[in-house]
Amino acid sequence: TRHDPRALAYRGDVADGFIILLDGKGARIVADDVGYTNEAIVDPSGEWLYVNETMARRTSRYRINDSGLGPRETFVEYGAGTYPDGLAFDEEGAFWMTSVLSNRIVRVTPDRRQHIVIEEYDPAQLAVIEEAFQAGRMGREHMDSIQTEVMQSISSIAFGGPDRRTAYLGNLLDSKLYTFESPVPGATPSHWGVRL
Repeated sequence: TRHDPRALAYRGDVADGFIILLDGKGARIVADDVGYTNEAIVDPSGEWLYVNETMARRTSRYRINDSGLGPRETFVEYGAGTYPDGLAFDEEGAFWMTSVLSNRIVRVTPDRRQHIVIEEYDPAQLAVIEEAFQAGRMGREHMDSIQTEVMQSISSIAFGGPDRRTAYLGNLLDSKLYTFESPVPGATPSHWGVRL
């Protein structure tokens, strides 16, 4: 976001995020008007850049081309209480999305179906947050005070371990990583195939 403080962009009608490409020509904006840019990763095929737009409540993708990125394509939209933040692919081509505030992990398959894998939230608190978001009043006070027993606003996901089935979850409001065993291994990282 270009807002300062960035909490001013915690609204569905603000789309001032962007994506920068840094290459031999220097740095340049290759995508603009993003609804609060968050995790951005290249899919395992290397053909698409997937981007979580937290306050637009969607995951978009851009075809990667020689000049940067093609036009935005909305891959999937999320409903109330879902604020996409982290993103990681598995070896079946699905991606796993973490939602701040609702502590929700959603697995999205290549045919765009959504499956909630884990969630932990206080229904009354999430209703207050959702009401503030809809009214354009969401602020840091909503982001910084999650009332749950275990997870404290999960914000990222990565797969690891010898079989890539351990999912590691980062979070905004805690000093530890959470883990769980995934039924599907994470995608093999592209750098594993690099020979030096």
